[in-house]
Amino acid sequence: MSIPNTAEGYLAHLKKVFADQGDPVRAEGQMAYLRNQFEHYGLKAPEWVNIVKPFYRENGLFSGEELRKFARLCFEDDHRELHYASIEMVQLAQKLKDPKLIQLIEWQMVHRSWWDTVDWLSKLAGIHFLQFPEQKIAITNRWIESDNLWLKRAAIIFQLLYRDKTDEALLFDYILRVKDSKEFFLQKAAGWALRNYSRTNPESVLTFTGNHKLAPLTVREGLRLIKQ
Repeated sequence: MSIPNTAEGYLAHLKKVFADQGDPVRAEGQMAYLRNQFEHYGLKAPEWVNIVKPFYRENGLFSGEELRKFARLCFEDDHRELHYASIEMVQLAQKLKDPKLIQLIEWQMVHRSWWDTVDWLSKLAGIHFLQFPEQKIAITNRWIESDNLWLKRAAIIFQLLYRDKTDEALLFDYILRVKDSKEFFLQKAAGWALRNYSRTNPESVLTFTGNHKLAPLTVREGLRLIKQ
């Protein structure tokens, strides 16, 4: 069957295949897991990945406006697997090294937002900033200063994969800017970022947590890997 090489054509194909191969019983559990915020087809991650990746490989990736259109169409649908499918294409499109791709990544962060997509998109943002380091400070500073919980979380965790490339001063600064927040997802993000960085520089994490009054959840999570 010939599939139109358009955002609409790709979406129609994926909707049909996802619906055909989904499991309605499993979908109920998946919806409950994400607090019934999204519909699901009932596909496990390996299943939808094994549908999407070969399809993109065979038919090609979008870029520019067509990629943005595909993402918008996917996010207009209520099914979470379609949101994932659009993010998967964005991830694959990072090899094209488009300096404007961060705009789409940010758009996806603030639409249909929950931890599952935001954490994935934060990783993609981290990759983007390694490609375009000159964008890092201005964009992530805007995120941490925004009123959007998920952008704040992204500013804290985008360096998770950086290891010895971590900008320690930036990480600690962003954590301090949200240290008084009662938001679980920010306290947890700060702890996660500190714990991850403790694999590279445990002494620095110990000093930071000792010198500043942070949320107990942040400290507990941040020091989990450090023997005291």
